[in-house]
Amino acid sequence: MKKITLVLMAAIALSACDTDSKVASRNLSKAADMFEIDRRIVFYNGITDQYILTIEGRCSIDTNATNTSFHVTCKTGPNEFKKHFLGLSDNVTYFAEQLDGADVSVYHYRVVFKPQTIVRDVDFRGDGKEVLK
Repeated sequence: MKKITLVLMAAIALSACDTDSKVASRNLSKAADMFEIDRRIVFYNGITDQYILTIEGRCSIDTNATNTSFHVTCKTGPNEFKKHFLGLSDNVTYFAEQLDGADVSVYHYRVVFKPQTIVRDVDFRGDGKEVLK
């Protein structure tokens, strides 16, 4: 009984460590990754003072660990998506702007569970005759 109480107290203590802004920020990021947030993403050349590219829509963004590449995945229709790959350098930077406000909780983390991702779509490519050999 004492172990259960200690575990519950630890869980409550650890979950209370985040500020409202951190919880809201994570929930906004989750909403954007679920293509629920409209964004404008602009790539800017600091030497020429020109915009290189602007992407607008329901887009999710992802950078690699070294911040040298940038991936933008946008939902363009009910089952249509586009993915853009961009390289970043010392003179090219980006900024992402959320175009509209979003209603997210500052009290609860958003968790998305998609059971349909457990069973994968498998595309078989090959010659059936080769399999039978």
